[in-house]
Amino acid sequence: MDLKVIGVLSVILVVALSSLAEGKTLPTRCQCKLAPRERRNCGFPGISAAECRKAGCCFNASVPGVPWCFAPKAKKVRKVCPNDPHGRINCGYPGITAKECERKGCCFRAHPAGVPWCFYHRVVEE
Repeated sequence: MDLKVIGVLSVILVVALSSLAEGKTLPTRCQCKLAPRERRNCGFPGISAAECRKAGCCFNASVPGVPWCFAPKAKKVRKVCPNDPHGRINCGYPGITAKECERKGCCFRAHPAGVPWCFYHRVVEE
């Protein structure tokens, strides 16, 4: 293989891996509160706390014999109907009934005038 091709492929690989690493968000303290037996390994032998956190994982080296770098608990989210009438995103059509709207999985509030009465939920973290 040509040296130029190897160089180009190397650059592409580095860019792809760095973009994957940048997308990670740091877990919250609550997400990292896991019983040692519930930990799922998220690193490699000898990983540092900084490398582990940079990968979006939790790090706790206080318990021997279990993963120190481990996957965080999933964030808890719930659907809510937005209170601000002007922040509503239309989910229906003029004349839709509450039953039809709710069957679509949307919120329904027949007030105030001039805003959607059938509208999408918002997802919020708990």
